[in-house]
Amino acid sequence: MASLKEVRNRIVSVNSTQQITKAMKMVSAAKLRRAQDAISQMRPYAKKLSEMISTVSAQTEAGQSNPFTEVREVKNVLIVVVTSDRGLCGAFNANVGKATMALVDAKYADLQASGNVTILPLGKKGGEYLGRRGYQILDTYTDIFSRLNFGNVREIGEMILTDFTEKKYDVVEVLFNYSKNVATQIIETEQLLPMVPLAAETKSAVDYIFEPTEEEIIQELIPKSIKLSIFRSLLESNASEHGARMTAMDKATENAGELIKALKLEYNRSRQAAITKEILEIVGGAEALSA
Repeated sequence: MASLKEVRNRIVSVNSTQQITKAMKMVSAAKLRRAQDAISQMRPYAKKLSEMISTVSAQTEAGQSNPFTEVREVKNVLIVVVTSDRGLCGAFNANVGKATMALVDAKYADLQASGNVTILPLGKKGGEYLGRRGYQILDTYTDIFSRLNFGNVREIGEMILTDFTEKKYDVVEVLFNYSKNVATQIIETEQLLPMVPLAAETKSAVDYIFEPTEEEIIQELIPKSIKLSIFRSLLESNASEHGARMTAMDKATENAGELIKALKLEYNRSRQAAITKEILEIVGGAEALSA
């Protein structure tokens, strides 16, 4: 059995940890609110723009001949993996890493074996997780969430678009956490390139009027739509990260409370045993003197 001093030190240590996890939970809750506001404002715009571009691309000659809608034989694949830069958020990052590995195994196993699958991690943890498992890492963008805005994301989007048009990659997919609610994150996979037009039965019947020209508008909007999709995936992941961290820190705070109760019970038992032992020694000594 541990000494009273050891148990007392453990209680103090766990108390300190509990204060830290409680503070981290409060910080994540505040950041989560701001992140949810940002993504709730983005979702309707991004969804409508994506639908419109897909419809126009499918119904116009300019859209079908655009380099970003070109479907070619898949020889090289780029997978954009969105994770966080920090841990302490439960299985948030590991789930994205596992989903990426499952996607590669299901669709691109032969290309992976020949070294033609490349990972572009947006977030430090994704690069570390997949890099340790032998995946080819193109580059790792860190600290992107501390300065998350469309201007910074535009640079990433332009690099991806350039590589696709230069035929370095034939398919570009993105994986990220979608925040269903505070406690639930769902892994989503989207194909960024080539842009997939809507199915025939879901095409819009709207007759668009193009000004200045059909070609100019398509060439302008398709790259913007793809960059916006990348930005939305980062906003979704950012909100999911704070939700996952808040949930993890809440659970850690509860576990610390349970551990403190157990340690206090152990401390009281040890103290009671020590007092009982002292009483027995005193009584035994008194009986020996009176004999």
